[in-house]
Amino acid sequence: MASKAAPSCRLVFCLLISAAVLRPGLGLYTVSSTYGDTIIMPCRLDVPQNLMFGKWKYEKPDGSPVFIAFRSSTKKSVQYDDVPEYKDRLSLSENYTLSISNARISDEKRFVCMLVTEDNVFEAPTIVKVFKQPSKPEIVSKAPFLETEQLKKLGDCISKDSYPEGNITWYRSGIVLQPLEGVVDIVFKKEMDPVTQLYTMTSSLEYKTTKADIQMPFTCSVTYYGPSGQKRVFSEQAVFDIYYPTEEVILQVLPPRSAIKEGDNITLKCLGNGNPPPEEFFFYLPGQPEGIRSSHTYTLTDVRRNATGVYRCSLTDGNSLVASTAITVHYLDLSLNPSGEVTKQIGDALPVSCTISASRNATVVWMKDNTRLKSSPSFSSLQYQDAGNYVCETALKEVEGLKKRESLTLIVEGKPQIKMTKIIDPRGLSKTVICHVEGFPKPAIQWTITGSGSVINQTEESPYINGKYYSKIIISPEENVTLTCTAENQLERTVNSLNVSANENREKVNDQAKLIVGIVVGLLLAALVAGVVYWLYMKKSKTASKHVNKDLGNLEENKKLEENNHKTEA
Repeated sequence: MASKAAPSCRLVFCLLISAAVLRPGLGLYTVSSTYGDTIIMPCRLDVPQNLMFGKWKYEKPDGSPVFIAFRSSTKKSVQYDDVPEYKDRLSLSENYTLSISNARISDEKRFVCMLVTEDNVFEAPTIVKVFKQPSKPEIVSKAPFLETEQLKKLGDCISKDSYPEGNITWYRSGIVLQPLEGVVDIVFKKEMDPVTQLYTMTSSLEYKTTKADIQMPFTCSVTYYGPSGQKRVFSEQAVFDIYYPTEEVILQVLPPRSAIKEGDNITLKCLGNGNPPPEEFFFYLPGQPEGIRSSHTYTLTDVRRNATGVYRCSLTDGNSLVASTAITVHYLDLSLNPSGEVTKQIGDALPVSCTISASRNATVVWMKDNTRLKSSPSFSSLQYQDAGNYVCETALKEVEGLKKRESLTLIVEGKPQIKMTKIIDPRGLSKTVICHVEGFPKPAIQWTITGSGSVINQTEESPYINGKYYSKIIISPEENVTLTCTAENQLERTVNSLNVSANENREKVNDQAKLIVGIVVGLLLAALVAGVVYWLYMKKSKTASKHVNKDLGNLEENKKLEENNHKTEA
């Protein structure tokens, strides 16, 4: 019995010693796990040959052990202790690696692997660390707007379910916001869920904004520790509407145009550069000390020249900010004297004036019958060609559409005036008589012939131009005749006559006959002289040819003598 009791005593003694003392040199081994994953803890001991069993325990905060798993090396069986928090979560492998599923924050303990032989106990401690990544931070309870020069809560940055707890940082356009009295106030707090032991972190930011924060993004981040070290997660950007007071008032004239003319409609629009923009203004018209309360706009319809002046607008809250603009309403007046239809007598004087009144220098153009004149018309003695339709037109080049025009229709009347002329046919057969008439309205011409004679051609009229035209008639009188031209219009009837003599034809014929005889006699004398000259020339030519023939005969006789001499010698 004694021999059997000795090993049991040694075993108990060794267990007690091992519960209090760790093997020197092993140190602390840490296993990091993510919340919800499986914790795997190797035993980290070499299995001895005479191993009886292996066992895992963890230590309470007061140091007392709690055994959770047992494995026999001889019976190859596994037993798990009745520990509620690890029920159905443990797995012990043949090499004594302990696995704990569904890692919790409460699993963050000091575990010990124990290998027991008949004469010794070997232990290896493992520290378990559990990490939980927090949720992405979110900016909540955001202010609907921020107001310049006021310290106001911007919002809360919240991140949930973290282990260990994280740290929250605020940023303005990517730059870390540091606490600054009266400008940046940050309050951080954390809460732990008693069941899950996970932390919720909240950081509240009070901020004194300026106009420089317009459209600036604000963000926050949570910094936490994970199995692989420190990490950071950023929230979405938040942009806040910045309220600021109006610092400038602007007065506009709509629609935009280079110039305003009488009859136009204009709208005054007043704007403030604050946020939110002011909704009402006082509009001050020229010469009116009291302002007209209105929204952003005030409309003037069918403006006249007396609307020219300085217009102002201001805020309605007593603010001294005022905007002003000068408006000039351009005008153009034209007075033509005389105008309309005017009837004058030929030779009359007619002064014409075109008077211009305008807000600026105006251009003046005169037209007559759609043709531009070089200067304004002036009539000291009216002629028929002065009649026509005159237009005085003026415009302001700087003001589109501002034009005026007046017209004068001038009628120049005159009694008929007659002048008669005649043209004699060079052959003396006929005479052409022309009746030149001036007058307006156009006079009607009538011919009367007194005496005998034949009318070779009926009257022929020229176009009626500038109150003048003529009518002509061709006759061949057999005796002296009188041609009478009568011109008549609404003003008067005028008659003129011209005597045409038949002798004029005969004298003309005799003169022509004499001229023809002289020409014929001259031609005959010229022919006689030419004949005498030709006869003398021919006579001289015959004498010369006789001498030539005589000389030629002597030459032939000498030639024959020479030929005979040659024959004799032979």
